[in-house]
Amino acid sequence: MHLHPSTLLLLAATAAAFSPSHTMSRHSALSVATDPTLVSSTPSLIPPSKIDASSVASLFEERVQKTYGRYPITFVEGKGCWLVDEEGTKYLDFVSGIATCALGHANPELTEAVSTQMTKLHHVSNLYYTPQQAKLAAWLCENSCADKAFFCNSGAESNEAAIKLARRHASNRGITDPVIITAEQSFHGRTLATVTATAQPKYHKGFTYGGEMVRGFRYTPYNDVDALKRLVEEINETPEEDAKAGRKRGLAAIMLEPLQGEGGIRPGTLEFFATARKLCDENGALLICDEVQVGMGRSGTLWGHQQLNIEPDVFTSAKALGGGVPIGAMMARGAAADVFGPGDHASTYGGNPLACAAGLAVAEYFSEHDVLSNVQERGQQLSAGLEKIATRYPSVLGEVRGWGLLKGVVIKEDAGCTAAELVGDAMKEGLLLVAAGPSVVRFVPPLIVNNEEIDEALVRFEKAIEKRVASTSSSP
Repeated sequence: MHLHPSTLLLLAATAAAFSPSHTMSRHSALSVATDPTLVSSTPSLIPPSKIDASSVASLFEERVQKTYGRYPITFVEGKGCWLVDEEGTKYLDFVSGIATCALGHANPELTEAVSTQMTKLHHVSNLYYTPQQAKLAAWLCENSCADKAFFCNSGAESNEAAIKLARRHASNRGITDPVIITAEQSFHGRTLATVTATAQPKYHKGFTYGGEMVRGFRYTPYNDVDALKRLVEEINETPEEDAKAGRKRGLAAIMLEPLQGEGGIRPGTLEFFATARKLCDENGALLICDEVQVGMGRSGTLWGHQQLNIEPDVFTSAKALGGGVPIGAMMARGAAADVFGPGDHASTYGGNPLACAAGLAVAEYFSEHDVLSNVQERGQQLSAGLEKIATRYPSVLGEVRGWGLLKGVVIKEDAGCTAAELVGDAMKEGLLLVAAGPSVVRFVPPLIVNNEEIDEALVRFEKAIEKRVASTSSSP
C-alpha cells in the first residue's frame, strides 16, 4: 500500500503527539503536519550580523525607499552639540534632529532613564495603567493650560488626533460639515489628513482623489486678520442646497503654528492670534496650536503660544518632548479635554513606559537646569551674531527672524544661491544647518548649546558665506 506523503506526515505527527516524550502539543503538531509546504519551505533567517554594511550609502540606495534627499554623510556617534561621522570628522550640530534632540546627543540623564526603563518594562499597551504615562501627563498639564493629554508617537499623529477631536467636537454641536482653517505655508505632518491641513500645494501632488485632498479644510494667509474674519463668515453660511438636504456647515477649528517652521521661520502676530481666539469663542469652535516644532522650550517659553498671550483649546507636541525618543502628545483643556471617549481614538505604542521615561527625563532636565533661560540667552546671542553677519554680507543675507533657538536668516533672491546650497556650504565647514523653504536657512541647535558653541557656529557660517561670495565674484 502506498500512502500519500502528507498522510505519512500526519501519522508521524500523531504518533509524536501521543508519545510521552513529545515536545510540542498535539494541536500544534497536527497543524504543522497538515501543511507540508510550511515544513519544507520555511527559509533560514539571515541575521543582521551577516549583512555587508561596509557601504551604508549603498545599502540605503538599494534597500531604503527614497523619501528623503540625504547628504553624503553617515553619522555614527554624538556627544552634546557635536556629531561624528564614520571617518571621524566632527560636526557642530545646529539641526538637532530637526529641532528634536533638545538635550543634545548622549545626554547622561536621558540615557540612564531610557536604559533603566528598558530593563524593567518598555511596553504593555494602553489596556493598562502605567506610572510613567500618568506622571508625564501630569507634568504637561501642570506646566500648561491643559487639563488632559493623549499620547501617540509623532507630530503628525498628535495633529491627526487634534483634527479628529475638532471634528467630533463639531459633530456634538450638530455640524455635519465641519471646516478646519489652517494657514498658507503651514506644515502639520505627512498623514493624509495632516498633509491636507498643510496648506502647501507641493505636498499634495499625487495624493488627491478627483483633484481633492481630504475635505473640510480651508486656507487663509498667515497673520492676515481681515482674511481670517472673511473666511470664518463664509464658512458659517451653509449652501442652500446642502441646507435643504439637512446638512449644516460650520467652523470646527482654527489650527495654527505659533511660529511657522517649515514655512520660513515666521512668528505669529499678537493681533492675528487674538483674532483667532475671539472667532473661535464666538463660534463655539476650537483654537488648536501646532507646537510640534516650536514647543517644549524652543521659543524661550515652554510653549510657543505663551509668546502670543493666548490659551488654545488644544495644542500638540512631539519632537523635543522625548529628546529624540519617538513620542507625541495632544493636550486639551476645558470641554475639549472630554470630547474623546473609549474607542474614539487610540494608539498602540502611544505613551508606553519607554517613551514616557524619556519624556520625564527631558522634563526633569528642563526643570533642574533652567533650560528656558539658556534658550533665551543663547537665542539673543545667535540673533545678534547673525545680524552682524547679515550686515557684512547684505547681498546674500536678509532678515533674521524667529524666537529663542528657532532662528532663520533669509537668503536674498539675487544672492546667487538657495538656502539648501548655503546649507551644503556650511556643511563643508563642519556646521550642520537645515533649510526652511527655498530661501531661509534655519538654526535649531540643542537647547543645551553654550555660548562658545554659538560663537563657533557663527564663525563657520560666515566662513561658508565668505567662500560662496568669493567663488561667485570670481566666476566669469
